[in-house]
Amino acid sequence: MAHTARSRRTTAALAALSIGILALTACDGDVENDAATPGTHASPSATSTDEGTDKPSSADPGGSGSGKFSDSPSTPPSSPKPGADDDQDGGVGMCETADLTYNVTVASRPVNHALLTASNKGSDPCLLSPNELVITIPGLDGAAGHMGPAGKDWILKPGESAYAGIMFSRADTAGGKSADKVEVALAASESPTTVPVNDGPVTVNDSQVTSFFGTAEDALTY
Repeated sequence: MAHTARSRRTTAALAALSIGILALTACDGDVENDAATPGTHASPSATSTDEGTDKPSSADPGGSGSGKFSDSPSTPPSSPKPGADDDQDGGVGMCETADLTYNVTVASRPVNHALLTASNKGSDPCLLSPNELVITIPGLDGAAGHMGPAGKDWILKPGESAYAGIMFSRADTAGGKSADKVEVALAASESPTTVPVNDGPVTVNDSQVTSFFGTAEDALTY
């Protein structure tokens, strides 16, 4: 009996030892498997970093990857504001009667007409208003009436001239007053200057005057 009991204890001890060895072997195998596959437990922070690096920058449409925004404006620059040069007269003052010199000469044709030449002898340009010309005959009441088309204001530069035609009398009207000078003003509000009539005197009974023109031929058309 004693021998049998000792055999059983020995067998049980061997069995327990065998189970321990198997358990230890299994644990060593798990550790080796973990060491062989390190990428299966990568940290979340590392994964997010790699994803951020691979994404192209949305701020660089050219694909340079610099991530910098363009310094160029998103809209074209506005047009400059118009200045004084855009005005009709370009900032030039109006011509005044005293600014110009005048010459009146009897014309060969048409009859009973004379040519008025107004010249800018100064050093500055001025804006000439062609339709306000006033012609009067000393000793006669009233100013000459206007004939022909109206003109547009224009800048009379230094050295340039403007022309107007003066009709002193109608061919079918007899009589009148003899005159050897006329009075010229660029506007009714200005004091006139007296101008002699070259090749005069002339007979005046129904005087009329045109607006200023750029040529003598246009001025003597009416």
